Amino acid sequence: MKNLTALSVKTVQGELYVLDQTLLPQQQVWHSCKTVPQMVSMIKALQLRGAPAIGIGACLLLAYRASVGDSREQLLLDAEVLRAARPTAVNLMNNLDSMIAALKQTDFTLTAIACAEQLFAEDVELCQRMAEHGAELVQEGEQLLTHCNTGGLATAGVGTALGVISLAHQQGKNIRLWVDETRPLLQGGRLTAWECQQLGIPYQLICDNMAAMLMARGQVDRIFVGSDRIAANGDFANKVGTYSLAVLAHYHKVPFYVVAPHTTVDLACADGSAIPIEQRHADEVRGVSGAFGKTVWAPEQAPVFNPAFDVTPAALVTRWVFDTGVYSHADIAAGVLQQFA
Repeated sequence: MKNLTALSVKTVQGELYVLDQTLLPQQQVWHSCKTVPQMVSMIKALQLRGAPAIGIGACLLLAYRASVGDSREQLLLDAEVLRAARPTAVNLMNNLDSMIAALKQTDFTLTAIACAEQLFAEDVELCQRMAEHGAELVQEGEQLLTHCNTGGLATAGVGTALGVISLAHQQGKNIRLWVDETRPLLQGGRLTAWECQQLGIPYQLICDNMAAMLMARGQVDRIFVGSDRIAANGDFANKVGTYSLAVLAHYHKVPFYVVAPHTTVDLACADGSAIPIEQRHADEVRGVSGAFGKTVWAPEQAPVFNPAFDVTPAALVTRWVFDTGVYSHADIAAGVLQQFA
């Protein structure tokens, strides 16, 4: 397998390494990942996260396992185990479908490796196209807002929503970015803020509940978010708190964009009600943990509701930014997403 390098995953002499995102920004630690249980654990613990990155990581692991001699039958079983690691992120399922097809070929080791390398390269290209389409929407001097982490940590390339924002910055548009902290796991505060510092993007970190005040003051010109799954009607699932932002943006007449590769579209979901929403561990809400340690502020047995994602109705979206272009409500109603079948 080729040596491949992304912000969150890399291969070195055929072996796979994953950047532990739970330790950022204080520590940058790469873990070797050689087994399926390791990968599942990393995905569930959010050491590897972001819908495109999860899919790429899982496929690179299968390619590695094929290269060290695992049987076709074992690899097909492993693919199903990996598929169940995160139920909402459809990129994982789509990428694994491609790998399964490769594993069914005669020389499955070579085809699996080639497939994983192709999926990696494809994601890099998709990210660049999304960035170019989305950056055209950004005007000089605008103040943007984003939620969760949608940059290189979440993809093989420059990212989805943060890729758009980064390119607008590189184009000299003199933008400023509001970064939602993104409770309960603080992906904005820990990861997006870290990426912005690496990229030199002017930003300010805010608590999630400050966005409404900024919109009311006219200090948000556009909002860009990512997605883990987009239904056939344009409804989409993203990190919990996205729906709240969309409602606020609608009330304050702030343009609201979802940025995602076409691999995030799931035509089997007619609308958002069919998207499975992962429930995560109660401890994530009772306190917080990271490289800094663990703090618990709620009663140890406090009942908790902790969905990882929420669903934003298509009616609240201004435009959908894909690698193939920017689409309106009329486009979605006309079935433009069917091209991704």
